[in-house]
Amino acid sequence: MRRYDIDALDNRDPRAIERFAGLVEHTLRPWFRYELKGVERVPSGAALYVGNHNGALMPVDAFLFGVAAFRALGEDGMPYGLGHEVAISFPLLHQIIVPLGAVRASHRNAHRVFEGGHKALVYPGGDFDAMRPFRRRNQIVFGGRKGYVRLAVREGVPIVPVVTAGAHATLVVVDDLRWLARLLRSERWLRTKVFPLAFSLPWGFTLGPPPPHLPLPSRILAEVLAPIHFDRSGEGAAGDEEYIAQCDHEVRSAMQATMDRLVEERRRRGGFLGGILGR
Repeated sequence: MRRYDIDALDNRDPRAIERFAGLVEHTLRPWFRYELKGVERVPSGAALYVGNHNGALMPVDAFLFGVAAFRALGEDGMPYGLGHEVAISFPLLHQIIVPLGAVRASHRNAHRVFEGGHKALVYPGGDFDAMRPFRRRNQIVFGGRKGYVRLAVREGVPIVPVVTAGAHATLVVVDDLRWLARLLRSERWLRTKVFPLAFSLPWGFTLGPPPPHLPLPSRILAEVLAPIHFDRSGEGAAGDEEYIAQCDHEVRSAMQATMDRLVEERRRRGGFLGGILGR
């Protein structure tokens, strides 16, 4: 199988994007009854999409959002995905997502994306968020990470929050077992601070990052929030810890309020198993 340079921006293939969009629209979208609101709020030019991470190594909501943004806004709306090195290097997943625009998450790569007037997509919570316990599925879990806001402030680009409800019910993470990750020192050899116990199809219970699985048919609702512009930008502002903490709080508060509203809407309309898992 072909291997790509995960720091290159020229891997994006318009033909691959079009084929993938058609596949998503005929399979994933009806399976999850996906709906996206607020796409008209996306500004033109460089911006940083910030989302809540879901589904471990099967972030179906990222695929759904990317395709919806592409259909509504063209290539200007479709982001380059700043991904975890391990995740975007995973066999088969690597060959699928890199031609769609996935690159290794780094401030250098993000700078190059913004410099070209494009958009980037980041999930600040990373492993903490993507493999958070099922009981926390309706929470925004960034784990204290603020690098995303420091990046936006330094680069002088707005943050466009994208909130998704229901996508973390596509599997069940019993617990993230952070203590086991520390014991195994998994951050050194797997670059993850969690080592979850999870249930997914067809694998049943697994220990460690769940392998690609058959997602449960959970209704997924998503919303793009209005762009958040910060009063200050540049290196000085990015180095002001108190200011960065304030900006981070503003973003997370807006996202959690939207998540709470989407969860309630999803519960009323019926999530997976008639809404039993919707709350």
